Amino acid sequence: MLANLLRSIFIIILLGTITIFLGSWGFLVHKTAHQLAIYELPKNLCGYFYKNIDYLEYNAVRPDVRRNTDHSEAPKHFIDLEAFGDSAAYKMPVKWNDAVKKYSTDTLLKYGYVPYYIVEMQQQLTNAFKNGNTDSILFYAADIGHYIEDANVPLHTSINYDGQLTDQKGIHALWETVVPEIEISNYNLHSTHKAHYIKNKEQAIWAAIRRSHALLPDVFAKEKAVSANFTDKTKYRIEIRNGKEVKYYTTAFAKAYAAALGATINDQLIHSADMVADFWYTAWVDAGKPDINSLPAAKLKNTQKLQLKKELKSFKQNSLIKDGYLRAKDKKKDEKVD
Repeated sequence: MLANLLRSIFIIILLGTITIFLGSWGFLVHKTAHQLAIYELPKNLCGYFYKNIDYLEYNAVRPDVRRNTDHSEAPKHFIDLEAFGDSAAYKMPVKWNDAVKKYSTDTLLKYGYVPYYIVEMQQQLTNAFKNGNTDSILFYAADIGHYIEDANVPLHTSINYDGQLTDQKGIHALWETVVPEIEISNYNLHSTHKAHYIKNKEQAIWAAIRRSHALLPDVFAKEKAVSANFTDKTKYRIEIRNGKEVKYYTTAFAKAYAAALGATINDQLIHSADMVADFWYTAWVDAGKPDINSLPAAKLKNTQKLQLKKELKSFKQNSLIKDGYLRAKDKKKDEKVD
């Protein structure tokens, strides 16, 4: 019995390491969603953001990196809805001040406040556009995109964020990182969505939270169902990372889980990109539609215009990976962030 207990503890520790190491949505999906969002912007904004695509793609993961040194960062990425009562996704106040009055600041800091923080970041991005500050525009654009993408991860809306309460420790990394890294070549990375103005930001982000939270039952149930067909030896594998043994899910298990989920993760990725494009565009409109071309680092060179044209065509044809245009698949760039 002691041996089994120690073995269970070993699995929990190693799977926890996976979750911490890989981060939310994984670097791959955050960067991908940022890139796709750029293609959905109107021509003038698309050119500006594409001119700065290296910065935006590189810094798509910055909030996760920041968590290593900033202890106040973590609750900006999630909201544990169960902690706020039954049907909290539909009953919680959509505005921060109203939520503070009802639950207190300390409670929100403890159980997460990603939907409220996104609204705050939206105002910061709007102000940056108003002030014509390129550095601030790009900084807040990269950050708000990250938080919007996190809000589209079902496990970021639950107190059982890593399956720790249902004996499914490690499911967080499985859903948002392991599966996408294996399956992304099979994903639909095309969207007909065009960035549009969001009149009610709070309602928009809470709609996304509700959408994500509604997916939770399947996230857990499918993992249980698939696990019934695997043993520990076929479900997990050991890898050496930085000189340490780390337990990962096997490719066979991840593929089986992906098949059980269907297009869920892919759909959430695209929904994230659509939302990011909308919030970027809305900030620019709320700022009074300033002349983007007058800003530093705004105008594309002829070679960049041609490249953007190629990528937009590839995006429309869902051939970004085939054509070698998905930047998150560039291992050299990933190494700079890791």
